[in-house]
Amino acid sequence: MASNIKGPAIFLAQFAGDGAPFNSLPAIAKWAASLGYKGIQIPTWDGRLFDLQKAATSKSYCDEVKGIAKDAGVEITELSTHLQGQLVAVHPAYDSAFDAFAPPAVHGNPKARQAWAVEQMMLGAKASQNLGLEASVSFTGALAFPYLYPWPQRPDGLIDEAFTELAKRWKPILNAYDEAGCDVGFEIHPGEDVFDGVTFEMFLDKLKGHKRCRINYDPSHFVLQQLDYLSFIDIYHERICAFHVKDAEFNPSGRQGVYSGYQSWIDRAGRFRSLGDGQVDFAGIFSKLAQYGYDSWAVLEWECCLKHPEDGAAEGAPFIASHIIRVTEKAFDDFAGGATDRKKIRKMLGLR
Repeated sequence: MASNIKGPAIFLAQFAGDGAPFNSLPAIAKWAASLGYKGIQIPTWDGRLFDLQKAATSKSYCDEVKGIAKDAGVEITELSTHLQGQLVAVHPAYDSAFDAFAPPAVHGNPKARQAWAVEQMMLGAKASQNLGLEASVSFTGALAFPYLYPWPQRPDGLIDEAFTELAKRWKPILNAYDEAGCDVGFEIHPGEDVFDGVTFEMFLDKLKGHKRCRINYDPSHFVLQQLDYLSFIDIYHERICAFHVKDAEFNPSGRQGVYSGYQSWIDRAGRFRSLGDGQVDFAGIFSKLAQYGYDSWAVLEWECCLKHPEDGAAEGAPFIASHIIRVTEKAFDDFAGGATDRKKIRKMLGLR
């Protein structure tokens, strides 16, 4: 039976704030619905919108959260644990920067921070289960990323050891999500050890093909590293369980390319843009996803370096809606067909 992509939906992380309507779940959900969104993806680290601890331990709280969404006219698409997932694996070079993702009590203590992150991921599994969700989205974290460029030469075994350790840390978490009946869609993202198709395969291999290790597909990160994001769908569509609809552009010059010369976002060759303002072929993407039967959510993630977020959000819902393909349930040439007659078929083939 034909299935359609669900949406439009919106990731709330970049819009949450201290002022109304962005400072509470009821208000921001109604705001999203007023723009035409049918789903909301919730950042689990933002206490203004969601209490992860309570969601993991209280079914009644989760029923209340679902009721808030329903009253606003939206559904919950997935829970996001991007910040906590990032902290499951942190190279010491990034300790100081990533402390900001964790509570002050574990700052300056990498082991305590990692333990907190793992606990958060486990809570995410329970919360997803209590909400009746079948997918979540996160980051893998990184141990090897500082060694991305092979100079100085990497010692043999360095990358293999990093991925062995990464899988070791994630396997019990993925097992917990399996028990909860929920996938983890990892966002393939620079800064994570899993940043392209090859590294996803390396991670998956170390996990022995764990069925809950899935992909949160976001083409913007592929534009910035010049990866063929349409072919990616051909290769990995069976593992894609979530979709961030985010635009980007890559404008190399005689002065900078993929690495963008340490410039700010507005001055980089590779920049994130609001939907329709960048170079991503969304018609091709939605066609590919429809071809392979993707039937989960299309979720706007706004990270434009130029446009105001509220304008990006307002434009995003109709943009996504216009790209969702209502999948046909019949072939266009069915009218010219006839009943199957094996004798006739054999005769047409010259067989007796």
